[in-house]
Amino acid sequence: MKPRNIIVLGAGISGLATASLLAKAGHKVKVIEGASWIGGKSKRIVVDGQRMDTGPALVTFPGVWEEFIRRYDNLGSGPKASEIAPIVFEPLSEVGEYFYKGEKCLLPVEPGNKWHEPWARFEAVHGKLDKEITTLLTNTSMSPKAVPAVSKLVSNYGIRLTTKSYLDGLKWLPEGLKEVISIHTLNAGVAPESTLALFATMPAVMATQKVLVPVGGVNEIPLTLEKLARHAGVEISLNEKVTAISKNKVTTAKGEYQADLVISSLDAKVTDRLLGKTTNESGRKMSCSGVAIYAVLDQDLPSGTKTHSVIMPDDPAALHKSLGAKQLPKESMVFVNYYKAGHIYPNSKSTVAVLITAPADGKHYGIDSDFAKAELERVSLVMGLPKNIKEYFGSFEVLDPEYFSGWGATGGALYGEARKIWQSGPLHTPRHSSVLRPWLWRVGASTHPGGGIPAVLGGSLIATEKLIRRLAR
Repeated sequence: MKPRNIIVLGAGISGLATASLLAKAGHKVKVIEGASWIGGKSKRIVVDGQRMDTGPALVTFPGVWEEFIRRYDNLGSGPKASEIAPIVFEPLSEVGEYFYKGEKCLLPVEPGNKWHEPWARFEAVHGKLDKEITTLLTNTSMSPKAVPAVSKLVSNYGIRLTTKSYLDGLKWLPEGLKEVISIHTLNAGVAPESTLALFATMPAVMATQKVLVPVGGVNEIPLTLEKLARHAGVEISLNEKVTAISKNKVTTAKGEYQADLVISSLDAKVTDRLLGKTTNESGRKMSCSGVAIYAVLDQDLPSGTKTHSVIMPDDPAALHKSLGAKQLPKESMVFVNYYKAGHIYPNSKSTVAVLITAPADGKHYGIDSDFAKAELERVSLVMGLPKNIKEYFGSFEVLDPEYFSGWGATGGALYGEARKIWQSGPLHTPRHSSVLRPWLWRVGASTHPGGGIPAVLGGSLIATEKLIRRLAR
């Protein structure tokens, strides 16, 4: 295969994974990143001398990471990935503790809880579908490997294509438990009626497999990818903002680069603007954003507080409606990620991340804004804390829709534009490539539905496999 000169835009997980594989396949690859750090939304911050990672908090579907390592090792020659950049994952004892309308449960639901029997029935069917979903996440829909996986999943869901329609059809499943399961569609930033039924399966797989966290924090994943990329010969340039892209050329604030191919892991709308395309985005429905508070604790949270807690709204449908209309909800969904000193991070103090789901309105929300204050008070009450969780905080840092919109995503939408149901899965929009611009390829959170680590990493595997085959032809 003739080596090509390839430029990858963005040094997040998808960009680095794509660059690593292409360089390992023998191509000359340069990654251009406008920020000063590796990881994109997965950013390492230091607050009061304590380390915390922003962006994704958990790793699910570990088979996707294992498949990436397998393909990296099989491309070209040289030492194995485990020799270049070993990474260790630690399983958590549960997916999390969920609070909903005065009820609380762990996933997997424990014996003695009133939802245990229906959960066990649900998990018995869905918890075993990890291999099928991993296959879909890492192979093209036309791959012979995908056919049996698709067949098994389709036979499970039948004609109920959305998360909501599928769960509504399970009459034996309690309404409260349905809401706990369906709230996971916000991992794609949209409502359960706008996501494939596949999302209903994911909480069961997560509970069966257990969720993982890299020792040292989630940012260890892009840092590992950086090491693998550099070892394969990738050149990485930080602090270099791209201003325009065109056929065979990428223009940055520092100059111009010639390229046979350009691969953008940037937000889809950002890529469009770099191409010179102008679109009216005011009426477009976007995925959710967030107000993320990363705090070092002066005092540990009460004994028994789980590593991962999910505080749900009493009316999830109203939350989804507000997010779709880019309006502040009366009650949001909040993740509370609590790490005691020395757990996962090499910190001397305990830390907490309070992640409040917010509309993609591009606005600034401080910790004392009405929205944040109300949610912190509600979280404290629902979790049964003896005082407001804010009173446990020492130093902290807040990231909000205004911050996330700095990435170029409209309103700070974490996963770009919200897509129609038929534009998710293998029919995702935008496509990896187009006939009109065969020199331009796309990967990343706004391209692959879900936007989490398995989606963007698996999407990079699929796109790279297609591109390598096309170049070989």
